[in-house]
Amino acid sequence: MRSRLLAVATATAVAALGLATPAHASHSWGNYHWARTANPFTLKLDNNVDSSWSSYLSTASSDWTASSVLNTTVVTGSFGSRSSCTPTTGHVEVCNGFYGGTGWLGIASISVTTGNHISAAYVKVNDTYFTQSTYNTPAYRRMVMCQEVGHTFGLDHQDTNQTNTNLGTCMDYTRNPAGPPSNEHPNSHDFTQLQTIYSHLDSFNTPTLAPALAGASRTSWGKRVSGAEGHGVTTYVRETGRDSYTVTRVIWAG
Repeated sequence: MRSRLLAVATATAVAALGLATPAHASHSWGNYHWARTANPFTLKLDNNVDSSWSSYLSTASSDWTASSVLNTTVVTGSFGSRSSCTPTTGHVEVCNGFYGGTGWLGIASISVTTGNHISAAYVKVNDTYFTQSTYNTPAYRRMVMCQEVGHTFGLDHQDTNQTNTNLGTCMDYTRNPAGPPSNEHPNSHDFTQLQTIYSHLDSFNTPTLAPALAGASRTSWGKRVSGAEGHGVTTYVRETGRDSYTVTRVIWAG
């Protein structure tokens, strides 16, 4: 039987969200995880960012490597172009660029094979907003980079209401990432969730088959299957043929 492939995207919204979501006891993202035969395993974060982002990628890598089940290492990227940020099987490509007035500060996308196994991923951070004074701060840059990289491990948000009190984790939306408390780094709950996600072992490592990923453009999202258009959280599905499709989740600014 052919493997069923998915590409899943989640975006960090620019403005206050219309949907209020409380912190959960579990914030696994759809049970997605990397296949591996032992813990801790190592993920390569491919550095395709310029000098304005390199230190933030290094900090995110160091922060997440504190987990007992995974390590990350930053390597030189080979994305082809920052606009596509095409991922390599078994890697997380990390890119920055002027992606335009998309409504998102950052976006993370994962390719998934049968069994919810992640085979490849990418992260984009949008300089269209990070050149604006509101977002061009070390705290915002640390939070967004930390959060989007965290998604590529299979972590969801702890809270998506930007007006709630900070939870002290980069997996929490906020208008004030510097806090207090600071939302610039992972917290203990994130590491506990990673231990839960990766509590089992697989019989194989990262698959060799890498499906196409969902694009950041509106036209690539496909048919809306849940949520409202333009606010809250909306899910789209696009058929790509050969028993494969993409799923894109959008968190709107309005």
